[in-house]
Amino acid sequence: MGIAASELSKHVIRPTLLYLGRSSSAAEALLLGIAASQSALGAALHQHHGHGLYGIREASHLQVWDHYLALNPDLASHVRGLASQHAFLTAPHLELTVNLRYATAIAWLLVEEQQLPLPGADDLPGQAQIWCQVFQPGGRPEEFLDAWQRCIGSAIQAA
Repeated sequence: MGIAASELSKHVIRPTLLYLGRSSSAAEALLLGIAASQSALGAALHQHHGHGLYGIREASHLQVWDHYLALNPDLASHVRGLASQHAFLTAPHLELTVNLRYATAIAWLLVEEQQLPLPGADDLPGQAQIWCQVFQPGGRPEEFLDAWQRCIGSAIQAA
C-alpha cells in the first residue's frame, strides 16, 4: 500500500513546488501521476528501473545535476537545501528513496529540463506522453492511465 494521493499532494508535492516557485495544479497532477505510474504512490520504492517514489534512474539524477542545475546555481542551492546534510554526500541516490521532497524536486526538474509544454491538470493523455518521454521511454501511455485510475482515480471517486 502506498501513500494516499490526497496526502501526497497536500504534504509533499504542493509544498515542494511552492518551495521551488513552480506551483501549478498541472504540475501537481503530473507529479502525482508519475508517482502512481513509477511506484504505485510509494508501494514499491526501489524498483529495477529507478529509485524512490518517482522511480528516478541514477543516470537521470546525475544528468539533471550536471546539465541543468549546474547552469542555475541559485536553483541548485535551493534543491540542495532539501537534501540531508551528510547522507547526500555519501549516497546521493538514496535521497531519492528516503527524502520525498527532494525526490519530488528532482522529478519536477527532470520534466522542466525537457521544456515540454505542460498539459492541463485534467489532461491525462497529455500527462501520459510526458511520463513516456521523461520517465519511461519504452512505456505506453495506457500504463500511465491504468496506474492513475488504480492509484488516484479510485481515491478521487471515494472522496
